[in-house]
Amino acid sequence: MNSDKPPTRVLLVEDSAVYRHLITRRLSEWQFEVVVVDNGTDAWSALHQPDTPKLVLLDWIMPGMDGLELCRKLRGRDSSESYIYIVLLTGKDARGDLLQAMEAGVDDYLVKPFDELELKARLLAGKRILDLHDELISAREAMRHGATHDALTGLLNRGEILDMLRRELARSKREHKPTGIVLADVDRFKAINDELGHVFGDEALKAVARRLQTQLRIYDGVGRYGGEEFLLVLPGCDLASILVKADNIRAEVASAPVAARGAQRAVTVSMGVAVVDGTADIEVESFLNRADLGLYEAKNRGRNRVEHVEPHP
Repeated sequence: MNSDKPPTRVLLVEDSAVYRHLITRRLSEWQFEVVVVDNGTDAWSALHQPDTPKLVLLDWIMPGMDGLELCRKLRGRDSSESYIYIVLLTGKDARGDLLQAMEAGVDDYLVKPFDELELKARLLAGKRILDLHDELISAREAMRHGATHDALTGLLNRGEILDMLRRELARSKREHKPTGIVLADVDRFKAINDELGHVFGDEALKAVARRLQTQLRIYDGVGRYGGEEFLLVLPGCDLASILVKADNIRAEVASAPVAARGAQRAVTVSMGVAVVDGTADIEVESFLNRADLGLYEAKNRGRNRVEHVEPHP
């Protein structure tokens, strides 16, 4: 086995002291880490612990909960939980027994007394399948992240932050609670690109993205709205609180120059805020237009500031 990786953990569920001793000794020799229990009830508890083994050697006939009952319970769990690979060890060798075990969700089946090298081969096959399963899960999560997040900044992309805004507006109306948004735009970004290059400009956007997140709550949202524009969604914020929060974030963005590729540059943002109180319907576009009016005012009044413009009656 690859010595650079931690040993694979195996849960051995076996009520025979002789087999427990034999199998534990062999697994240790083969560089597996072994967790041992002698009944199905304790196995069920062990498989709900943090960092539980994903590879299980399971006896069929045991007091309390037998191997097939344990297997059925494991296969009935939430499908989002980690997959557990089960090798059933048993003295039953009839064809009907094999079929019954497979129908219960067993992955592999080994009849006692078994050849030790055959046991090792089954375990290595199970480990390979679990490794492939983990790789598929990682690839799926990477694809999901790529579909919902901006590739440059790591923030939510435009579609996801707008979906969040729609959800929060619906919640605001349902619960009669305020919701605020902040539309932030990097000041003089074209000049940054022209003078220092697009690579520096990308680093500036990533730095702004990191700083925008510093004072957000876990249920706030921030996404790249487009180009050098960012949208923050702040549930439960009235006008007074969102003005304070936005100005704190603005100050954080401006607190230190961005340094990259041997150059540095002060980077600031202008912000427009808008708030709904949850008592009336409002379209997402209209809400964003309110924040955009504030952003326009912030640019007109010198940049690096936060503005709110009251909508016309």
